[in-house]
Amino acid sequence: MNLTIWGNPIESWLIALGVAVGLILAVNLIRDLLVRRFFRLDQTRGDNVNALIATIVKRVSMPVVAVLLVYIGVQGLKIPDRFVPWISAIAVIAVIIQIASWGNGLISFWFKRYEKKYALDAGERITTLRALTLVGRTALFVIAALLALDNVPGVRITTLVASLGIGGIAIAMALQNILGDIFASLSILLDKPFVVGDFIIVENHMGSVEYIGLKTTRIRSLSGEQLVFSNSDLLKSRIRNYKRMAERRVLFSIGVVYQTGSEFLEKIPGMIREIIAQQSPVRFDRAHFQGYGEFALNFEVVYYVLSADYNLYMDVQQAINLEIYRQFEAHNIEFAYPTRTVFLTGDPRQRVSESGNADSIQPAYHAYT
Repeated sequence: MNLTIWGNPIESWLIALGVAVGLILAVNLIRDLLVRRFFRLDQTRGDNVNALIATIVKRVSMPVVAVLLVYIGVQGLKIPDRFVPWISAIAVIAVIIQIASWGNGLISFWFKRYEKKYALDAGERITTLRALTLVGRTALFVIAALLALDNVPGVRITTLVASLGIGGIAIAMALQNILGDIFASLSILLDKPFVVGDFIIVENHMGSVEYIGLKTTRIRSLSGEQLVFSNSDLLKSRIRNYKRMAERRVLFSIGVVYQTGSEFLEKIPGMIREIIAQQSPVRFDRAHFQGYGEFALNFEVVYYVLSADYNLYMDVQQAINLEIYRQFEAHNIEFAYPTRTVFLTGDPRQRVSESGNADSIQPAYHAYT
């Protein structure tokens, strides 16, 4: 007596299973051989075409291949009608998954090649690329999911989309903080108020941007720790981007004592102008006798450092300060510092009043600065 399953002899099932297993092993072997060959060609020739083919071949999913081979194998067998739509749907969904895997592989390949090409370039290119990669992957997975659901028996995609529109409102209200961060992330990636590598100041925090994610942005501070900001909170703050600064305006003041002669007061602006003009890369703006302070005659100086490099700015400022000190020392010009001169009036020999109470002494005095 021959055993049968759904009217098919057991020998037919074994033959179909053996053929499927043999084909799976053969496909796996061929895939590994092709991957090794094309990766080897890419390393020796540096040809992107070989690397692309190797990436596509490597992305061949063996579970998907197994599903397709089983589907082909059962075509010669008798299958109950109630299972036929499900078998076909599983095969179509497997094909959709494989195509989505290839698409994701192509996006990753394009991103890595582009990032490698512009590794030494400004972070703006990489930031834009990450935004496009995120949008591309999201669109790919959404389309793949909708196509897969459309092939499931009994599922109407139009009804599902309509129900998602209603349910999406409730979900959006429940996840408004998370969605706010996601939309803020897209705003950062597309509008680019800052990119990876920029040095920014957010309120009292400062550092270099290391990573821009869907929910958070991470900044490496000057003291070494990592600062994590919510994207929505970050866009609500005032951000100062020093990487975009083409030149740095520097304003500083110096004061000299009131005993300085008028002839030296007239020479000081020109003296400072010559000192700043000797620096590079620097553009002198102005130097003026600004006004009379409490204890000093104040001069105000403005110049521009034609670079955003903070270390260069400090080097220039140090050189200017040292040269000003040398010039003032050579001309016997004294820097002012907080002082107060007190003039007492009255007879200093008087120690007691007529009442004989020493505490009643009240000398009149005036303070001049």
